[in-house]
Amino acid sequence: MTLLERGQPGTEASWAAAGILAPQVEVDHADDFFRLAAASRDMYPAWADSLQSETGMDVELDRTGTIYVGFSEADEAELQSRSDWQKSEGLCVEWLSADETRKLEPCVSSEVRCALRFPNDYQVENRRLIKALLSANENLGVYLITECNVNELLIENDKVRGVNTSLGWIAAPIVVLAAGAWTSLIDSGFRGPRIEPVRGQMLCFETPTPVTKHVIYSARGYLVPRRDGRLLAGSTSERVGFDKRVTAAGVNAIRSMANEIAPALTGIEPADSWSGFRPRGMDDWPVLGPCEETAGLYYATGHYRNGILLAPITGELIAAAIVESAVPAAIRAFSPERFRALAESR
Repeated sequence: MTLLERGQPGTEASWAAAGILAPQVEVDHADDFFRLAAASRDMYPAWADSLQSETGMDVELDRTGTIYVGFSEADEAELQSRSDWQKSEGLCVEWLSADETRKLEPCVSSEVRCALRFPNDYQVENRRLIKALLSANENLGVYLITECNVNELLIENDKVRGVNTSLGWIAAPIVVLAAGAWTSLIDSGFRGPRIEPVRGQMLCFETPTPVTKHVIYSARGYLVPRRDGRLLAGSTSERVGFDKRVTAAGVNAIRSMANEIAPALTGIEPADSWSGFRPRGMDDWPVLGPCEETAGLYYATGHYRNGILLAPITGELIAAAIVESAVPAAIRAFSPERFRALAESR
């Protein structure tokens, strides 16, 4: 098995992410995407243990939970609606009054009216996860080629034969397109799923004492505490092509959000900032599974805001599709063929 990286492994969206594993926070109703995301989250404890056994690396899976705070009547109504449907699905969610919220997290603003706590929505240190996965792949004998840009697929008689790269042609009877925001830049010879980059900017604060124990969400963003004392704050969502700049407008928006949740951050300058490109499909859902018109070609892309969350289940289901030559039921709704059907219906 060979892994081709356009730069260095894990230095794009995976590196820029916050590592939040929170399908119950992110999704407004139970559908195929929610079920996929929740199943992937639930794989994390065993996956983290397995990676530590294989590599000796702790990916810092934090199971403290996630809190979603509300500031207005509209927020309160939204949180109540979310609590109702999740409880009807048998999911674990806790309603918190303003006092109960501040008892758990004294940092939150006095303007908070209520909150939901999701005990089973976690976080992982995504940069440590990347290192552990690289080590695990190396142990398994995966051949890694870096600084290698894939330009084109070689397809003959409706079968994939390999890829044309900046280092030359590489033959392969099976190709998995996992190029994230750059997927649509690879020439396939046919009209494949369109994936666009969506810039997300992030800030990192360093404070003398920890600000929060939980991941804390609001309608405008989130705070993510790290074990080393850092506090991440994010994020923007900007359709600006492959412009990776951190902007004053982005920084100000994130700082405003962070100060609204935790006023103690007011006046503290960020210690670091960065941005990355989320790979967004046309309907915000990932693109997973085989290409019907090209044998041997598989997609694992378009994860948008949930690449780290969906990592374990994506790997498991794409591997199953290849080995068993059948599409697992869990990814049928995410087939690349759904876009063809949509185009033909218009």
